[in-house]
Amino acid sequence: MKRLFVRVCAAAVAAAALSGCAALDAHEAGSVPRGLTPSERLRVADAGEVLVGRCMNRAGFAYWTSPRTGPEESRSLGYVADDVRWAREHGYGSRIREREDRERRSDANARYRASLSPERRAAYSEALDGGSAAAVLSAVLPGGSGTIRKRLGGCSAEAEKQLYGDAAAWFRADKVVGNLQPLYVPQLMRDARFTASLSDWSRCMARSGHAYPDLPAARAAATRRGQGLDPERAFSVETRIAVAEARCARESSLAAVGRERETHYRDGLRERYGDAMDTHRRLEFAAYERAVTVTGPRS
Repeated sequence: MKRLFVRVCAAAVAAAALSGCAALDAHEAGSVPRGLTPSERLRVADAGEVLVGRCMNRAGFAYWTSPRTGPEESRSLGYVADDVRWAREHGYGSRIREREDRERRSDANARYRASLSPERRAAYSEALDGGSAAAVLSAVLPGGSGTIRKRLGGCSAEAEKQLYGDAAAWFRADKVVGNLQPLYVPQLMRDARFTASLSDWSRCMARSGHAYPDLPAARAAATRRGQGLDPERAFSVETRIAVAEARCARESSLAAVGRERETHYRDGLRERYGDAMDTHRRLEFAAYERAVTVTGPRS
């Protein structure tokens, strides 16, 4: 099924798991709302799909929302993983990703659309996305790295408007906030406190029998060492390395230091991008407040 709303986290970006902004009272006059938790962002995404489905049903089409995995399995791994229990259960999440891939390949909406006549298929696409009449939204990316655009119309546009109010403002703010990391991650990776913690982590890993200089190297090794093994043995290799990574991340305080230093460097961008950051918080929190009236939390 086509994903209509932004993913909870981008695990491939170096500091994606380090975010640690302080929560603020969302109802204090003049304040910026707190950031949403991962579970709350999932609820917004789920509500968006429910709203699209209702709209498509009104247009005379069937529509299925995505299978809902629980918050436990919907977590992003991120750059620093320090949850030993989760690592022991899921390793680096390979089995979760495999299941998600199977679900995407068996997408009920794609099968349904393919079963329609050419005329109905065109009508389905127009109802979902607005067709040629869809508005084109644009956002300038931070650092002058380019402009990103998307077409938004039909039930997709209706759902975003119901959740965010101003879909264009949300798109602009979301693309700015979601692309700030390249501006500060290089500084973070050179930060003296962060690199000291990373060195402590690497020494801890070596003592555990997993001598890797950094976290990407450990994860690449888990994949490489699992190649050619049966699924159970490959997962056992993955889990052992993931558990060692999480234990050492706690012992070295790498995750805590990373979160604190990311907040420091991210806050340094507020002079230039503070308006977009605050708009993002306000619109996202408003979307969550609307989402709770549409669908329940994942369990």
